[in-house]
Amino acid sequence: MALPRTARKVIATALLVLFVPLYALTVMAIAGGHLQHAGVVIQTAFFAVTGLAWTIPAGALIWWMSRP
Repeated sequence: MALPRTARKVIATALLVLFVPLYALTVMAIAGGHLQHAGVVIQTAFFAVTGLAWTIPAGALIWWMSRP
């Protein structure tokens, strides 16, 4: 039995509200523990990749939420 769209929206919104801050805190903890003495290029690359990586699971959730 498929969930109604309204229920999917509530579930996906709650998951996004939980996921994004937890992801950001995890990335900051990894960076603080491992990248303190890395060069500027490495730090920039790390934050560029991790700054965009959250969009993949968020996009999957939004796709799931909005499908008919």
